[in-house]
Amino acid sequence: MPGAKVGDSRLQGPTTNRVRRHESAEGRVSTGNFEPTAIIPAPPPRPMRPPRSLGDFATASVEEITEVVIGHFLPAGSKTWRARQEMQEFLGYLTGFPGDTWQERWEAAGHDAGIPVGRVAGDDRALSRRLSAAAGRCFAMRLIRPTLLGLRSNTFTRYTPWFRSIANDPWLEEFCERVDQLPVGSSRRGRAKSDVCYALTVFGIDLDGLTPEALLHYAVECRAHALAGEDAESGTFSGTLAWPVLHEMGQFPRSAPRTLRAAVTRGQLSIEEAVDRHQLRNREVRDLLVEYVRRRSAELDYSTLRHLITRLVKTFWKVIEEINPEQADLRLSEETFTQWKEKLLVLPGGKPRLDMDGPLLAVRSLYLDLHTWSVAEPERWAKWVAPCPVRDADLRHFQLRRRRLNERIANRTRVRQPLLPILSQHVNDTWHQRRELLKAAQSVNPGEEFVHDGTTWLRVSCNERHNRPPVRVVNRTTGDLVRVSQDENAAFWQWAVVETLRLAGLRAEELTELSHLSVRQYQRPNGEVVALLVVSPSKSDRERVIPMSAELFHIIAQVIRRHREEHGTVPVCARYDLHEKVWSEELPYLFQTVHSSSQRGMSSTTVWRIVRRACNELAATHPEFANVHFAPHDFRRLFATELVNNGLPIHIGAALLGHLDIRTTRGYVAVFDEDVISHYHQFLARRRGTRPMEEYREPTRDEWEDFQEHFDKRRVELGSCGRPYGTPCAHEHACIRCPMLSINPKMLPRLNELEEDLLARRKRAVEEDWRGEIEGLDLTLTFLRSKREQARRFQRSDPVSLGMPPIPHQDPQATDR
Repeated sequence: MPGAKVGDSRLQGPTTNRVRRHESAEGRVSTGNFEPTAIIPAPPPRPMRPPRSLGDFATASVEEITEVVIGHFLPAGSKTWRARQEMQEFLGYLTGFPGDTWQERWEAAGHDAGIPVGRVAGDDRALSRRLSAAAGRCFAMRLIRPTLLGLRSNTFTRYTPWFRSIANDPWLEEFCERVDQLPVGSSRRGRAKSDVCYALTVFGIDLDGLTPEALLHYAVECRAHALAGEDAESGTFSGTLAWPVLHEMGQFPRSAPRTLRAAVTRGQLSIEEAVDRHQLRNREVRDLLVEYVRRRSAELDYSTLRHLITRLVKTFWKVIEEINPEQADLRLSEETFTQWKEKLLVLPGGKPRLDMDGPLLAVRSLYLDLHTWSVAEPERWAKWVAPCPVRDADLRHFQLRRRRLNERIANRTRVRQPLLPILSQHVNDTWHQRRELLKAAQSVNPGEEFVHDGTTWLRVSCNERHNRPPVRVVNRTTGDLVRVSQDENAAFWQWAVVETLRLAGLRAEELTELSHLSVRQYQRPNGEVVALLVVSPSKSDRERVIPMSAELFHIIAQVIRRHREEHGTVPVCARYDLHEKVWSEELPYLFQTVHSSSQRGMSSTTVWRIVRRACNELAATHPEFANVHFAPHDFRRLFATELVNNGLPIHIGAALLGHLDIRTTRGYVAVFDEDVISHYHQFLARRRGTRPMEEYREPTRDEWEDFQEHFDKRRVELGSCGRPYGTPCAHEHACIRCPMLSINPKMLPRLNELEEDLLARRKRAVEEDWRGEIEGLDLTLTFLRSKREQARRFQRSDPVSLGMPPIPHQDPQATDR
């Protein structure tokens, strides 16, 4: 998701099995809230009466202009000789160029091409500073209207206050006041104000004439000329911080994007644009592929549509044209197609291609679809009908390659399964340590020392003015500066992302789409509340509701608490879908990031980066992580494997994972097939024995009471059992060893008593040399200590008010259900 390209080595099969998530207009796939051409960068029209609050001095003398500058810029009683010298030197320099006005002389001097004014002073730095200062005052009083290059090539230390004092614009002052309230550093606030002042200077307008198109033109031109550090590689734009403030003020229309990033985002390409990116020689074949993809687009989402275009245009026909530039139709010779298959074996970068079947199936579908469509519309498709070059022999190893792929995925899961507890413990400990350090630092004033975890720290103040000053400390032993508030925030989101993926088995996109509205609850007649998580439709376009374990609920509650502490509520923001290339509706997303002081839903790319960073941190202390990295989807496979291995029926696991086909879930589970089949058949036997087909009806009162009584029976001495209804205890009521047991933090003293008893029994077993008993007691102690640590993590945080918003036009009692 905002960011680096993420490779996907998964096998890509036929693309006709995806349901379209966004309707498309004729000739273009839907672009969401903003069309790419909705805002075209363009300077604003020149006003009929340019703003000159001090008067029109276009033809005034040097003395008149100097007196106006001294009277306005310098307070009474101050020394005026320096300002007088600066203005006389600069205006005297311009008088050496032809023109009737100062603007014409400036243009004749050639500085609009980007030559700094101070350069004419040569090695005289004092004269260079005086010329630059005088030029800035002339720009601010609208005596000269420079180009963007002419303005930004010079350096001014006080241009923004100069411009504001002369403009005397209440609308501009309100903008500056709003910027001063942003929770960013003073340098970024100053840059936002200077961006707007520069844009008004270059365009020769007041703030009420600044349009989204004009500010976007200013930002794009600054980026094109790298005037403030931006370039094509930096990913930044001038005016990024100013844009949302202007939008919030009402300066920009409501139809405009709320952020500059949304305005410059390309969005979805039309089918023609996507095909033409590959510059095919044969225009007739190009038109055929455009029509074919348009016909197929009705059944595909944008991501799948893009893959289809890549396979047919880039991978197939573009290579065919390289092999045989004279190829005019789809009738390929055996020699040409053989050469294409040889090239298909290797990726452009030289690595072997893992996905051989995707391009072959796409090409075969093209030929077979043309055969079928030509029967109904011969005048349109018949001329392109040709024998399909992809034969059955080319795909005879399809199932073998699928099995090999499944084997690689299963092996990947088995390698990462023993590493998952280490990763989980790392993100938990990291956040806990940084949170405690932040609390200790906040308890003292800047300049004071404090001791935390045996280390002496010194809290230091922030160098720049900040509405929300960050907390920074210095390790007195090593001298290292730690940005503890920033590090704690990064550690928190790292913990939240990794643990939510581990405990919920979500896809990365589903994680980013979780919102405050996703948290629901079901209240049973006995008053027990069951927490539910509503997962938005992703790959299968089917919404699902999953029960939250106590540990998962704790994480979601902490995320909501973080938002409520910082903003008072969960902020409403938009999220950019990197796959569909669209902006979502504004929702209270749980996983958010800050971009240019604006909240934005976290992207799937950010999730990848967070997981990768956690693995890189562990590599220094755990060599097994040196060559092993977790991907977000690895947590999903591990989640499925743990469910099935712990005795959960596989069809229930499929429902929790959102799989429409149980065979998909089987592919996720890294166990022997015999184990999966055995578990599933045992469940079928139990179900058929207790509930024959003729009894599949509405439950009786006794059956419903038995169902509700199941949840009461899950309450045990140490907490509650999470096994599903109809499933017997798989561990013969050895609760300490059961992964379904959720410990109540109030029972921690009882765990200590059990540990003491187990240690006493182990001591006796050692004395009697009962080795089997020792092994069993060691296993029980391991589970007990793990459960105790889990309960202590819950105990570290206070209860959180979720503040779940009510659903409008709905019965509140129905909402709770």
